[in-house]
Amino acid sequence: MKKLILAFFFLLGINAFSQTAAAAKEVFEKIKKESKIDGSDKTIYNILDEFYDKNLQAENDEMTPETIEKIQRLASDSSTKNLHILLLFLMYQQHISQTATAGKKPNSDFQIETMRLLEDETKSVYGKTPAIIYIYKYEALDNANKKDEAKAVAIQGLKEYPDSVPLKVYSYLSTKDAAIKNDLIKNHPNHWMVKQFEIK
Repeated sequence: MKKLILAFFFLLGINAFSQTAAAAKEVFEKIKKESKIDGSDKTIYNILDEFYDKNLQAENDEMTPETIEKIQRLASDSSTKNLHILLLFLMYQQHISQTATAGKKPNSDFQIETMRLLEDETKSVYGKTPAIIYIYKYEALDNANKKDEAKAVAIQGLKEYPDSVPLKVYSYLSTKDAAIKNDLIKNHPNHWMVKQFEIK
């Protein structure tokens, strides 16, 4: 497994801009075969929630060195249960970060496939989809200009996570629902996404 993890990160470095949907699925299947799958171990689910809470739900990006260190520690430990979910998530993050840094548009097919795999796998292992998957799935579909599908994802995600500010923002952007807009303006005016999208 350790060799597989090293190979995985090596592939990330080389192919950050050329990731394809097929490559995502192939790498994921290889990692999954080596991963210890255990639905009762919520460590990876919890780290996805922590990433969401500190990076997306918080008013400002509050990703702490402790969270980053925790993610790195889990990702590099071959005994981590459900490691395949975390590694696929990190592959997605790497692609988004590197394309943004280079001023390029992410590969929407890669984004959509990665989110489909993560959604299916988190449902299969944990019985539910983390909020961050809904947010990233919305972004992937929106990037692919699949506006109706993106809107449906935001609405469904908001049903499951009614307090999610990012999902409120995306639901509002998709529906122009005045009640959601009023909620964002009244209760979350300082959230970074409300400011970024100039919701007033």
